[in-house]
Amino acid sequence: MADYEVVIIGGGQAGLAVGHYLREKQIPFIILDSNSRAGDSWRKRYNSLVLFTPREYSSLPGLQMKGAPGEFPTKDELADYLETYVKHFNLPFRHNTNVLKLHNLADGTFHIETNQGNIHAKQVVIATGAFQKAFIPDVINKGADIFQVHSSEYRTPSEVPGDEILVAGGGNSGAQIATELAKQKNVTIAVGHKFKFLPLKFLGRSIFSWLDMTGLLYAGKDTIKGKWFQKQNDPIFGKELKKLIKHKEINVVPRVIQVRGKEVLFEDNTRREFSSIIWSTGFVPSYEWISIEGVISENGKPVHERGITEINGLYFAGLPWQYQRGSSLICGAGMDAEYLVRAIVSNVNS
Repeated sequence: MADYEVVIIGGGQAGLAVGHYLREKQIPFIILDSNSRAGDSWRKRYNSLVLFTPREYSSLPGLQMKGAPGEFPTKDELADYLETYVKHFNLPFRHNTNVLKLHNLADGTFHIETNQGNIHAKQVVIATGAFQKAFIPDVINKGADIFQVHSSEYRTPSEVPGDEILVAGGGNSGAQIATELAKQKNVTIAVGHKFKFLPLKFLGRSIFSWLDMTGLLYAGKDTIKGKWFQKQNDPIFGKELKKLIKHKEINVVPRVIQVRGKEVLFEDNTRREFSSIIWSTGFVPSYEWISIEGVISENGKPVHERGITEINGLYFAGLPWQYQRGSSLICGAGMDAEYLVRAIVSNVNS
């Protein structure tokens, strides 16, 4: 059984940012990740995915992404950047490692069971992020005879059969997928709230640059700006979907409440038949593997303060609004990581 000062579970942007600061402080650690390469969680997403954060807001601490700062990277560019980041800072990374159970021991340390053997750690950072378990609402009748796939499994329009396509869910992924599908198919998008659109650029500058300058991007959740921002529905970045809706090239309907056969019933009691459904309905937490009392609430979410739990030596990284709006974005990962590493260092020296 291997012993480590710190084990980081999850090799995405949050885990790498924590690793960067641990390396700076010369604290021994290992990053465990289920993928075969750093950045694979991005490589596996749909082929046409482009980030809505420009390169200047798509980098981790210590290494700027190459390319024009104001332009928007593809998901493969970001994946390759994360892999380069690991090599550049020589971060210790163990691939193809699935964590099966996490226990705390009587002496205050941690026991981690993986498919590659067991690991003992003095401190643990859970950096599995926000995109864990795909969520599909419980509206599908057992007799439903329709092709359906979650947006996390969608790759290209050619893999979606038929001409009448329903995209259920109005987030940025749903907007991008619906826009792409509309070039070849008849697309309907089902949403539970009105769309709010923001341009990718305003007066020649990235919208994220404006959010940064106004203090909103990194506003703490307990600040006046942060409290206001948390109450807002997430906007759709870019105007492509808005144009397609305006020109009736994409139809908008209310939320899906039932799927039976190929027929879909909507919240306004209208019904239509579709060939396929793309469920762009987000993700839910998946922490069943954590066997430590008091860490996960009854609604399945981590119990923490800025990523620090009540269990000494146990932390979370990369959660939405972990402390600020940018917490689950690449640009905000470093800020939260630096805060956590200060606590880790304090624990090492105590």
